Amino acid sequence: MIAYLEFPSWIRPEIIPGLPFHWYGMMYLVAFLVTYLLFKYQIAHDRLQLEMSDDDVVNLFFWTILGLLLVARIFAALVYDTSGRYLQKPWLIFWPFDENMRLVGLQGMSYHGGVIGAFLGGALYCRYRRLDFFQITDIVVAGIPLGYTFGRLGNFINGELWGRVTESGIGMIFPHAPSFSTRHQWVREVADAHGIDYSAGEMLQLPRHPSQLYEAFFEGIFLWLILWFILRPRRRYSGQILGYYLIGYGVVRFFIEYFREPDIGIGYPISFAAQTQPQALFLSPWNFSTGQILCVLMMIGGLGLLWWRRRRAKL
Repeated sequence: MIAYLEFPSWIRPEIIPGLPFHWYGMMYLVAFLVTYLLFKYQIAHDRLQLEMSDDDVVNLFFWTILGLLLVARIFAALVYDTSGRYLQKPWLIFWPFDENMRLVGLQGMSYHGGVIGAFLGGALYCRYRRLDFFQITDIVVAGIPLGYTFGRLGNFINGELWGRVTESGIGMIFPHAPSFSTRHQWVREVADAHGIDYSAGEMLQLPRHPSQLYEAFFEGIFLWLILWFILRPRRRYSGQILGYYLIGYGVVRFFIEYFREPDIGIGYPISFAAQTQPQALFLSPWNFSTGQILCVLMMIGGLGLLWWRRRRAKL
């Protein structure tokens, strides 16, 4: 009999019960702060030939974060929401209230949209101030993965973006994840593997991969260690760390997507396997989610950037 984990009952999304201040938003602030402090550390200790005032650093982060939040939200609303409500009522994209006029904040952000927005915001500010965009971006992205770790921890605290159903002992039952009918044989087989009794009802929640924690470690800590301690000291031209980051994140996220359930309503935009349902199970490595497609584009972009910047540096 394989054991499983219950989502910790003491974890709540709200920092203070009854008030609309969530740990997820707090984790975003921590992520930005960590990235900012690592940026300042590099300027102070890496002997960089970079002339930036404190005001420039603050303004750079302001416009970068603003671009990140705006495009991440737009991307999430238009790409990952299949209801069409945001196309019909685009003002709801940034509407922070629910139908009962309760303040719920902006729910739903896209990582890939955030990357695009951050680059746009940073590029526009660097152009305005005539700063070396690629040199500055190398410094920023060297610290981003460590900050990103806290964002994924925020997803875990929210009990969202859960993984696929698993028969392994590290599976966790998330209270907000969908239930499955025990009329399906695969549901009964997974329940039997974990020793879960389903005689009392037809609907059952099953253990899932805690994919948010996988991402927090591999897309966060693991990738940061490689960029910070191995690649950063060996940087030979501007844009090199940015290229490595795009490739590294794309590769890691691509494989972790196999443990994460695809977005409901989207499924697999590209599928070469005969069976795609139930998508809560891993059925084939040839079913590709939206996240995996975007990661492949990131990897291609990273390779192209390395080729271009290396040629510009004449190495």
